[in-house]
Amino acid sequence: MTLSPSRPESGSLPTLPDRSVPRFLGVASGTLALLFVSVGVAITLGPADVSLVNVRDIVLNHLGITDVPVRVSKDAIVWNDRLPRSLVAAACGAGLGLCGVILQSLLRNPLADPYVLGISSGASTGAVVIGILGIGGTALGVSGGAFIGSVTAFTIVLLLVGMTGGGNDKVILAGIAVTQLFSALTSFVVFAFADSDQARGVMFWLLGSLEGVRWNDVVLCGLVVLAGTVFCLLRAPVLDAFAFGDDVASSLGVSVRQARITFMTLTALLTATMVSVAGAIGFVGLVLPHAARFLTGPLHARLVPVTALAGAVFMVWVDAVSRVAFAPSPLPIGVGTALVGVPVFIVIMFRRRRTL
Repeated sequence: MTLSPSRPESGSLPTLPDRSVPRFLGVASGTLALLFVSVGVAITLGPADVSLVNVRDIVLNHLGITDVPVRVSKDAIVWNDRLPRSLVAAACGAGLGLCGVILQSLLRNPLADPYVLGISSGASTGAVVIGILGIGGTALGVSGGAFIGSVTAFTIVLLLVGMTGGGNDKVILAGIAVTQLFSALTSFVVFAFADSDQARGVMFWLLGSLEGVRWNDVVLCGLVVLAGTVFCLLRAPVLDAFAFGDDVASSLGVSVRQARITFMTLTALLTATMVSVAGAIGFVGLVLPHAARFLTGPLHARLVPVTALAGAVFMVWVDAVSRVAFAPSPLPIGVGTALVGVPVFIVIMFRRRRTL
């Protein structure tokens, strides 16, 4: 599977061919429609009987468009619980998918994603240190701790790669090592400093959980993902140039070092935000860019929005199934993404081996 668009002419960044626009618009609009339907259906799933008509009436009531009488219990279930949860799931899927697109372009490696490269594990460690030890808790908060942890983890990955002579394959190996390191640090903090209730809550959260999310989480995740998506769309030709390697990107006028730092910071911010809200969720950033690339091709002007939409749809359904499959106890959402992601990861590894 190729990650690169057609090679650009000297001195020009890749652009989206006009003939591909209708197909892209069809895929994007279809995925957007599927997202709206998925969120609506997901809200109806659960022990309480809620219909699509109830969902429509409740949402329109809260938007001030209608004033349809609805039971208070159903209103609370939809507006305060299931709708925020589905929207946060969509934002997490979109954000993690976007991280995968960025990392696979910058590293020219189809196996790159925040989970594999240790960024998610670093964010988890930072969040747990703030949450359990309270170090800088007032000034930083869980999100700030997750951001510092994610940046620290990826910095260590880059240092390991530099000390071992570089190479994209070594980035993956270094990422796996850093993932294990920060996972061990997280387990140590929980084991040594958390009481039984804290340990139980943290371990469930680390597997990925959207229990208890509220509208402030929707706003946080939505704004960060929207800003990241817009930035990547504006800089899509730069991501296309990176797909050919640093030398080609530099010859096309890209400031390689500055662009790399900017995109890595964006990736760390996106990952930290998602982890601080939903815990460590793996394989979304690995799987969804490949699925979107199959539908739209490699150019990032169309790959970025389709990956974000596809990731949102994927996570909404994983969360919905995880929530109802083992009711009343929800399955951690990270378990659901891993059950899908691991087989795809293996397939990608074998496909990559045949192309070497």
